[in-house]
Amino acid sequence: MDSIPVIDTHQHLWDLDLFQLPWLDLPGMDVLRNSFRMADYQQATRNCPLAKSVYMEVNVHPNLHRQEAEYVLALCEDEGNPMSGAVIGGSPGESSFADYLDEFAGNPYVKGVRTILHDPDRPRGMCLTPQFKENIRLLGERGLSFDLCMRPAEIQDAVELVDACPETRFIIDHCGNMSVQPDQQQDRAAWEQGMQLMADCDRVFCKISGIIATATPGTWEPADLKQNIDFCLDTFGEDRVFFGGDWPVCTLTADFESWYHALQWIVRDRAETFQRKLFHDNAEKFYRL
Repeated sequence: MDSIPVIDTHQHLWDLDLFQLPWLDLPGMDVLRNSFRMADYQQATRNCPLAKSVYMEVNVHPNLHRQEAEYVLALCEDEGNPMSGAVIGGSPGESSFADYLDEFAGNPYVKGVRTILHDPDRPRGMCLTPQFKENIRLLGERGLSFDLCMRPAEIQDAVELVDACPETRFIIDHCGNMSVQPDQQQDRAAWEQGMQLMADCDRVFCKISGIIATATPGTWEPADLKQNIDFCLDTFGEDRVFFGGDWPVCTLTADFESWYHALQWIVRDRAETFQRKLFHDNAEKFYRL
């Protein structure tokens, strides 16, 4: 399987000399309260057949969205690293969102937008306001996608957003954020139903990423992740799933290489064509890399 080139669709970087990330002040984030730059990412992925990567916004302070975007788009232009596109941060709930997008109109490296929906200060239904829907429709008109990173019990809310934005493509990040911990399964039924409803729309894709962060540090096994991942792969099918490293957030429980090899193990019995789509082909097509 190491002969299959990898596109990492969820590459984080942050420089704490340049950006403020308020969520790093939350409990349990000690290992992430450092700068993680491109050279660090390249070191972390050195033993993987990485071909390209797509940057994912890192939930900086909203006042810094523009600076973050400019920072990573400059990296995309640098042939000395694998970054080939970016999902930039933004605030679709604000009336200024259209003007913000205008600043990056025509930039081929801008592939989409994300705003985190599961932060403690972001209530359920935030993505269903008229302003939010209007701006997500605007993304579709401009050929851009929107990443959904939300609480597992609220995936069903996104069905209304998807239906309201018929030209926009969506990605569910981190397998819908369903924990693998046995004592955190109270939302499983709602998560499964929501994921199935989302999979009914061919404009919705599922990113196989982030799930490792819910595992138990030091004692997890690939088998701990298998149930959730297999559900996502089977629900969305081989043409609408792709791999995301979620580095350095994955280091809360595992390094990049351990997560990558765990996913290899989980899909080892699936057809090679399936594996190639998961690790490379689907991402190349979706992001036009």
